Order: sequence, then C-alpha cells, then structure tokens
Amino acid sequence: MNYTVKAGDTLWGISNQYGVNVSDLAALNNISGSNLKVGQVLKIPSNSGNNPDNMFMYTVKKGDSLWNIAKVYGTSVEELKRINYLTNNNLYIGQVLRIPEMYTKPEDMNVPNYINYRVVNGDTLYSIAKKYSVSVDTIISDNALKSNNLSLGQNLKIRTSSSVVEECFGEDYEIPTISYNTYTVVKGDSLYSIAKKFNTSVSEIVSINNLTSNTLNIGQVLKIPGTSSNTYTVKIGDTLYSIARKFNVSVDSIKNKNGLTNNNLSVGQILKI
Repeated sequence: MNYTVKAGDTLWGISNQYGVNVSDLAALNNISGSNLKVGQVLKIPSNSGNNPDNMFMYTVKKGDSLWNIAKVYGTSVEELKRINYLTNNNLYIGQVLRIPEMYTKPEDMNVPNYINYRVVNGDTLYSIAKKYSVSVDTIISDNALKSNNLSLGQNLKIRTSSSVVEECFGEDYEIPTISYNTYTVVKGDSLYSIAKKFNTSVSEIVSINNLTSNTLNIGQVLKIPGTSSNTYTVKIGDTLYSIARKFNVSVDSIKNKNGLTNNNLSVGQILKI
C-alpha cells in the first residue's frame, strides 16, 4: 500500500492513521529524521490497519476499574476520565468507554539521524561509541552485529542526533472546552431519536451519561454533548481525522452533522462541530 504525503502530514499522524509504529514506517521508507515533503509517496506495511478516530470502544466487565483498564491499554486514569467525560472513578457493568489507541510508544517518538563511519586501524566498538556519545549496544543493534569484532574498512551506521516526531496533523490547535446541553426525556423518546435531534451519536450520549442500557424514563435528564465552538473553518493541511482529534469528536460525527458523503474538504469550508 502507498500513501501520498499532503500538507500538514507528519510521520506520527500517518503511523497512527494506519496502525503502524512510527520507527517501522521511517525505516521502511529510508527516512532519516521526521521531515516529509508534500507529494512524497510512502510505503505502508501490508499488514497495517486503519485507525481514523484513534480510539476503540470497551465494554466494562465485572471486576473492572479505571486503574486496571488504564494499565492494560497503556494510558492513564486521568486520560480515560477526560475523554469519557467522567467526574468520578465509578464504573458500571456494561458501560461503554472510549479507549485511546496508540501505536507508537513515547520512547519511539524520536527518529534517529545517522552518519556512515568506516572502521580504521585500532578502532573498537567501545572507542567508536565513546567518540560519538552513543552506547555499544546501540551500535550493535543499529548494525545488526553478531559480535564485537570489527574489520578494517567496515561501514557502520552511527547515530548523531534525533528528530522529534510531531504529534499532530496540520497546524497546532488548542482543544476547546467541552460544554453540555441538557434534555428532559418525554413520552416516545429513544436514544436514537434524541441523538438524531441533536446531531450526535447514541454511543456519545450513553458514554457521557454513564448509561448501562438503552432504556429511558420520562422526566429523566440527559447531558447532550456540545462544544464551546459550533463551527470550524477548514485550513490548509486539515483532514477530517485531524479536525476530529482537535475537537475530541469522531469523524463520523462531523460527517453526519455536515451531510458529508466522503472525506474531501476544501480550504475555507465551514463545518459544524
């Protein structure tokens, strides 16, 4: 599979979109550092997935707690509470949680830059490592060496610096404060009809109200998700995926609210969020 780099793309964003490790993506395409060029064609591993919303849904089981769920999926209790709009640590069996899905570990967010070094008389792995302020193990790993023995004229890859991989698509943007509307259930209401009325999804209403079933009671007060900003103007480099991440909503939510039938956007286009 191939991917053509667009304005605003980063290695981190592309790796998480397709479910691959950023270091593997850089190595496959012989990228040193994190710089990409618009129009550059990247190879994507054939076993990659697709992760447009960077989250998956998890249903709470008996014995679960925020702490053990966070530990299993490599996130934090605070992050789980933030993205699921939880005000305390209480969970209910059957509750649906959004879990952040990260393919790149924090320690892999730096893509190394290399120089070529030709072994000369008297060189050892230790002396070369000391000269370039790297570890012997790093040189062995980067060059797939089977032993500490070196040969005159042998070429080695030596790390000289690292480039930090950006953690976003497009321009930086501060996530707006989440706000809520409230709605009182009346006769004939269902989660589906309420979600449709307020241009949101059933799963979002279930999540922010900590509902354990789809049953509603007349007079029940529900929180309805909203944001402090109702519209967003598309800029160069924006994608539905990057905008959804900025506002902590799903791609499908944006498409539904704006009647979009594909993922194409135009600069200057105004979107309902």
